[in-house]
Amino acid sequence: MLEVGERTGMGSLADAAWRVIGEESHDGATNMALDEVAARTAVEDGVRTVRVYRWEPSCLSMGYRQAADSVDWGFCEREGVDVTRRQTGGGGIYHDAHADVSYSIIAPADELPGDLMDCYELLCEPVLDAIRSVGVDADFADREYDSIHEPSCYLRGIHPAHDVLAYEGQGEDRRGRKLSGNAQYRQRDAVIQHGSISYDHALENHLGVFADHDVTPERFRERVTSVREQVGVDRETFVTALRDHLADWCDATPGDWRDDERAAAADLVDEKYDDDAWVRERDASR
Repeated sequence: MLEVGERTGMGSLADAAWRVIGEESHDGATNMALDEVAARTAVEDGVRTVRVYRWEPSCLSMGYRQAADSVDWGFCEREGVDVTRRQTGGGGIYHDAHADVSYSIIAPADELPGDLMDCYELLCEPVLDAIRSVGVDADFADREYDSIHEPSCYLRGIHPAHDVLAYEGQGEDRRGRKLSGNAQYRQRDAVIQHGSISYDHALENHLGVFADHDVTPERFRERVTSVREQVGVDRETFVTALRDHLADWCDATPGDWRDDERAAAADLVDEKYDDDAWVRERDASR
């Protein structure tokens, strides 16, 4: 395997200062705010971040341009599902507190490939390695797949650049189902890549958070699988594998959020990620 610096051709990321933050639980707005704060830290202080996290309470993260009327707000309120909006595009993702495992990688933009496909290939490397390490036959999508329900990330069209499938069968019978979605954006001259990995199914809520669809649980399972369905590994084992592969990939040392970062994230929650002007009222055409 090529080293990180050899893959980028832009100086070794592994020679830079990286911290790994093991799985923490935050509400949706805080998780998004911490990514944005980590981008500032990467550029201003030279500390890059890889992190694994969960969403508590369970949360629907809306895509950047997702229309608010595609969400079943009544269902979310009844079921105690938090709602925020991401900086990245694509469909909404239901992040179950148990069934979802999420990660982020944040580094200065000038240290990463300028080509989007190359950047995804580089930053998804430790994620794919972690998934494979527990026995799942995973890789980028082999082709594009049509959308089933556009507002949902896991059910919208699948693209080989950033969607990861788990494969089953051999030869002509080999087929893939979606296991992970990954997305990137730039903030404060840094690249933030974050992704969701389906550890288990949470069908009722995964479908219930979206309004006006006729997707059945059976149709959902035809498109989406999970780590647990594939190999039966327990959640803690998989989370540890993901954290360790992220850390090994960039030679990160264990770290935590500084007090000033937590304070800045709290401000961003109030000003942006938990504000109706961002979550519900944002102009989806922009």
